[in-house]
Amino acid sequence: MKTLTGPQRLGMIAALVLIWGVSWSIYKVALDYTPPLLFAGLRTLIGGLLLMLFLLPKRSRIRWKENRKVYLVSALLNVVLFYGLQTIGLLYMPSGLFTVLVYLQPVLVGLLAWVWLNERMNPLKAVGLLLGFLGVISVSLGGFSGHVAVIGVVLAIATAISWAFGTVFIKKAGTSVDSLWLVAFQCTLGGIVLTLSGSLTESWSDIVWNGAYWTGLLFGVFFGIALSWILYITLTQAGEASQVASYTFLVPLLSVLIGTLALHEPFSRFLLLGLVLIGTGIYLVNRKVKPKPAVLAG
Repeated sequence: MKTLTGPQRLGMIAALVLIWGVSWSIYKVALDYTPPLLFAGLRTLIGGLLLMLFLLPKRSRIRWKENRKVYLVSALLNVVLFYGLQTIGLLYMPSGLFTVLVYLQPVLVGLLAWVWLNERMNPLKAVGLLLGFLGVISVSLGGFSGHVAVIGVVLAIATAISWAFGTVFIKKAGTSVDSLWLVAFQCTLGGIVLTLSGSLTESWSDIVWNGAYWTGLLFGVFFGIALSWILYITLTQAGEASQVASYTFLVPLLSVLIGTLALHEPFSRFLLLGLVLIGTGIYLVNRKVKPKPAVLAG
């Protein structure tokens, strides 16, 4: 397992949050010119294939026979279900509410890591996870308008569950797997399934090959898929899954801030409240609890 220094860890977390935070705005623009499943499939498939090409000199690290279960399960949970369910679910409910339900993920990771990985769960961490989730709700309050179908809620929660299980599975079963090859196989295998699904249910002729589409596709290939998953898996394997997941609370906050600054969307008191709640939550989840000193018998 790779050990990260404090500056390395903070730098990777900052890069991950930045990439995932800006990706929502970039993809939102690109999706005006492409069917959703084909867009998700192409960016994951191309990203995975390019990474495989780059890693060919180190193909001895694949060890397919020993690691194929990890590759397949990771592709299913972190790409096919995660991207597939969220793409379909957004068709049935407002994006703000959908984001809130998806970002149950850090809370679920904290619970699963406690049960499955024996990671510590103390009152401070539990309160921190709850505050982070309340912060996401506050940030996303502006997107709660519109029709909400039960199937949309189910798909959003299923998205969060698949992402949470994928994260904890990588932490538990992926320690013996090369992290770069894990990302490559996860994206390639998952991208194949998503692209085939899109080809069967959507039309390639609906893609408008303009600058906005190419920007979204290329950003997704190199940053939103390949680089971000390398960062996320490396961080998860090197530290507590629940602590890494807690930082993803910042993603919807950053996404809304970008919308406020770049797209001139209104700044509300709920955004400020969300910033305070999320910051406090992340601090509590990552705060180290000092052991109580032993009481000496007099």
